[in-house]
Amino acid sequence: MTTTETRMFAGISVPKTPLVDLAIDYARERYETYLFNHVLRSWLFAVRIAELQDITHDGEVVALGVLLHDITLNEGFAGPRRFEVEAADLARDFATKAGLNQRRAQLIWDSVALNSTPSIGLYKEAEVMLCTTGICFDVVGLKYNLIPSSEVRAIVAEFPRLGMKQKMAACFCHIAKTQPETTYDNFVRDFGERLVPGYRVPSTVDLVAAAPFDG
Repeated sequence: MTTTETRMFAGISVPKTPLVDLAIDYARERYETYLFNHVLRSWLFAVRIAELQDITHDGEVVALGVLLHDITLNEGFAGPRRFEVEAADLARDFATKAGLNQRRAQLIWDSVALNSTPSIGLYKEAEVMLCTTGICFDVVGLKYNLIPSSEVRAIVAEFPRLGMKQKMAACFCHIAKTQPETTYDNFVRDFGERLVPGYRVPSTVDLVAAAPFDG
């Protein structure tokens, strides 16, 4: 980042740079309103947690990673890879075209690709960890007690959820139904098994047993 200029969203101070502005505009144009609100809330949660825990990080990388992480999440998703990887490629391309170097662009790729895999994302670089934390905070309440409840309420009031649970579930079920092969090793599998009739997952036990090796 080349500037310390900031702006306020819902009482949270976030970086204001041309790149962050570009990402906000890009997100606003491409997301449904409920998803745009989700990525804004997640960004604010990530920034606030970083502040509360005094975590040094690249604010532009966190902004882009969070703001662009669901760019492929919709009921028209057609793969061919899992939606987080498709989104990660788009986010990295966006960052590279905007002039970010390879390391920063790769951090954004990792942040997007791992946003729904906290068992990995929480143990990577600070930027990836913060993206994972902010997003999972908003989706499943991960580390919910880290931010004062009054601040959480203010963020939700400014960027309302608009039925996010139901709308996200519809997207996940669409993916499980139409692109099941992209869901076998990630959380979308849970939606398929619970909510999509006829959804079946191959067993890793069978894959290991059928590997083309002796013993």
